[in-house]
Order: sequence, then C-alpha cells, then structure tokens
Amino acid sequence: MTKPTTALRHLLHQPGIIVAPGAYDCLTAKLIEREGFPAVYLTGAGTSVTRVGKPDLGFATLTEMLDSARAITSTIDVPLIADADTGYGGALNVYRTVREYEKAGVAALHIEDQSFPKRCGHLDGKDVIPLGDMVTKIRAACEARTDADFVLIVRTDALAVSGLDDTIARCVAYAEAGADVLFVEALRTLSDIERVRREVDLPLLYNFVEHGKSPLLPVPELATLGFKMVIFPGSIMLSVCTLAQRVLHEIRQHGTTAALLEDMLSVRDFFDIVGLQDLLALDAKWATSGPKN
Repeated sequence: MTKPTTALRHLLHQPGIIVAPGAYDCLTAKLIEREGFPAVYLTGAGTSVTRVGKPDLGFATLTEMLDSARAITSTIDVPLIADADTGYGGALNVYRTVREYEKAGVAALHIEDQSFPKRCGHLDGKDVIPLGDMVTKIRAACEARTDADFVLIVRTDALAVSGLDDTIARCVAYAEAGADVLFVEALRTLSDIERVRREVDLPLLYNFVEHGKSPLLPVPELATLGFKMVIFPGSIMLSVCTLAQRVLHEIRQHGTTAALLEDMLSVRDFFDIVGLQDLLALDAKWATSGPKN
C-alpha cells in the first residue's frame, strides 16, 4: 500500500488541483474521504474550538494536535495535511514537531511565520517574526524529515502586516530554504494572486475561508490561476454549528426533533460511516471460524 506521504507527493506532481476539506475529528475526516476527496486537512482552528473550547489564538498545543492527527490517520487511508501553527516554538521545537507529525502518520504539515501568540490568519492584529528567524525554522524542519516524501508547506502572514513586497521576498527566501509548497495567507485581490504566481516558483496553496478576507474563488478558477492545492478549513465546522443550533432550538421550543428527521441520518447509517458493516462482518467471521464443541 502506498504511503500517504508518497501518495501526496504523487498528487503534487500530477496535473490538477488538490482539494482538501477541513476535518476536526475522525467523523468529519471519514466523511471527507467517503466523498472522494484525495486528501483531508486537519484544521488547527477546529482543533482549538472542539478540543480546547477556545478560539484560534494559539491555544491548541503540539500534544493536542498530535492526538487528533493520530486518531484521524488511523481512520482514513488518504493523506492527512495538518496545521502546525508556528511549529510550537523555535527551531528546535519545529524539529520535534516534524518528527512527531511524521510518526503520527501525517503526510504534510504547514508552519507559519506569525509571532506567538498566533491567531487565525483572517483575524486582524497579526504580527510576523523576522524573515531570518523563519528561514532558520524551515531549515530545521527540512533536516527533521526522515521520510523524503513528507511535504513541508510554509505559510506567510506578512501580507496583512508588511505588504506584498515583503510577502514576495519571504516566499522566495522560504522556497530557497526548502519549502515544498507556499501558503500566502489572506490574499485579497486577483492582482496580488497573479503577482505571487508570477514571482514564486513553487506550488501554491489557497485557503478558502467563508466570511474571511480572501475572495471565495471556485476550485476550477483557482486551478486556472495556478494554485496546486486548496483547503476548506472551516466549511464543515461552520455548517455543523448552524445545524446544531437549529436542532437545539427545536428541542427547546417543541420538545421533539420530529420535524427535522429528513435532515438526519438513521443510527445505522451514521455508524456505517465509520465501518459498522465491515466490523460486524469481521466479528461474525471470527464467531463462526472457531473450533466447535
């Protein structure tokens, strides 16, 4: 069976754009895989909200992200791309982060050049570390890899802080330091997108954030613009919150969810998402294959 890292490397070298919706647990990861997407994205914001109960302001730790990553990689067969925030510290921390993500079965991670405490890239008030410090982190990340196919995605948040010229300079430096894919956060205009594509000679990732700062460009248009990868980190999470609030309102107001049954799976179909039929068949096989008294 092809390793997830190798599978993702193969996708990077094939025509077309890689679409990776965001998961925050095993169920959402399995739904993404079942829908036929080639990769799953583990969202740091989603992990912070669902595991820690805090907004995306640097609360999720390496340990918490690893716990989520291990659970998800044990559930799916497609590659997992994982948020690693700032690498959880300096260059030595980044080195450890890459090693631990590799051991967890992650196929790719992204680290960013925000200063700590970091925040969601589509919130105001960000700051970035000096370019040289981030280059050092990237070198550490590259040296940490034990699997040559492990994909290093480097994100810059400089656009909202120091402008497009500095963003381009950082992209060039990060590429030279060993990044495999570049992730320019919160691109706002087509002219900025076109300049980045023109001056940066690496695959680019687009962050599709509903109600965020970037235009919600359809996947075919992103591919035409030259993006190799697009993540949808919050699409499921934001939708689930909306539906959950609706269900809770129905219970509180009417004491029943009968009016919502058409929007709900049956219990059996729900468990089938995570392998009920296969596991029952396996259990039945064991029960019938043993010695008879």
